Amino acid sequence: MTDPVAPDPVTLAQALIRCPSVTPEDGGALGVLEDVLKPLGFACHRLRFEDEGVPAVENLYARIGTQGPNFCFAGHTDVVPPGDARLWRHDPFGAAIVDGTLYGRGAVDMKSAVACFAAAAERFLASGKPYGSISLLITGDEEGPTNVNGTKKMLVWLKENGERLSHCVVGEPTATAETGDVIKIGRRGTMNCKLRVTGTQGHVAYPQRANNPIPALAELVTRLSDWRLDGGTDHFDPSTLAFTTIDVGNPATNVIPADVRAGFNIRFNDRHTSAALIAHIEAEAAAVAGARGVEIDVSAHVGGEPFLTAPGPFTALLSRVATEATGREPELSTTGGTSDARYIKDHCPVVELGLPGGTMHKADECVPVAQIEKLTVLYERLLAAYFADPPA
Repeated sequence: MTDPVAPDPVTLAQALIRCPSVTPEDGGALGVLEDVLKPLGFACHRLRFEDEGVPAVENLYARIGTQGPNFCFAGHTDVVPPGDARLWRHDPFGAAIVDGTLYGRGAVDMKSAVACFAAAAERFLASGKPYGSISLLITGDEEGPTNVNGTKKMLVWLKENGERLSHCVVGEPTATAETGDVIKIGRRGTMNCKLRVTGTQGHVAYPQRANNPIPALAELVTRLSDWRLDGGTDHFDPSTLAFTTIDVGNPATNVIPADVRAGFNIRFNDRHTSAALIAHIEAEAAAVAGARGVEIDVSAHVGGEPFLTAPGPFTALLSRVATEATGREPELSTTGGTSDARYIKDHCPVVELGLPGGTMHKADECVPVAQIEKLTVLYERLLAAYFADPPA
């Protein structure tokens, strides 16, 4: 049992940062949050999920109210490792505030936003409970390599237990310079692919007796690198394909290797599906294999399909609130990496709105405390506007 912490956003962010919750460890973070939410009237459900071959992970679903609409804040309390401690000027789990800036792992991504969720809810609820519900969907498995015991399984649990989300805001650090300057209304899909080309090993002095797989791989790399996937869409930049590695691993200077490998990543927009992209890659590989007499294996891991929350009443409400709270109209964007919004989009309209992300995953990750207060005010105004006139 942790000591309750008042839902001041900065104080709560400090308490969360002091929990060493590097995925898959919780480090006490969800207990800190639960101790804040329960006195406000939230019904809290700790959800522990397991899967073969990966560590169990703690998650938290909290809701106040039983009626719809159910407005959801989603986020995570797990963080990436701090890395080399010598690169940090301040303890990554010390939550020091120096010259008005909060330092620590998770200060930006995204314990401070989770603290803002709770503080905004507390301020809004002080004026009375809404006709509807507020919920928090907080996972401890967003930053890890597998993401199998977090939001995906929480959403299954919600469905099995009759919990329905109406709209959702994910608190990922979307801003560029100032809180509220960017709202992410979609994300590109992502997948990592691996190639293995197998030829015939032989002596370099007698290449006619071998079948060198390297030229075959080079041809396939060229074909895929020259592939123009698209020219972009109304809401997405052009899709990209980038090779990340080519591995021969051959220490000998007189041996033609038997096989070579390569890897690449594709970030793709809503003109594509992962299945269609994989089919194209396999067709290119088959063409090269047939022409050069080698075998080519293609494997792919899909991190997520692209999604778009099309501009409409929900995004209009968010833009209006952000403009009123910050004095500038936000940009609606689909740039950047992936987040758990890729799973939530199958359940309700979802966007991402959070702090400036310039230092996320870096040594000395930090955020000005003024930005934390700014985000809390924005979230509080969002709740007020949402429940005053819920979007369809």
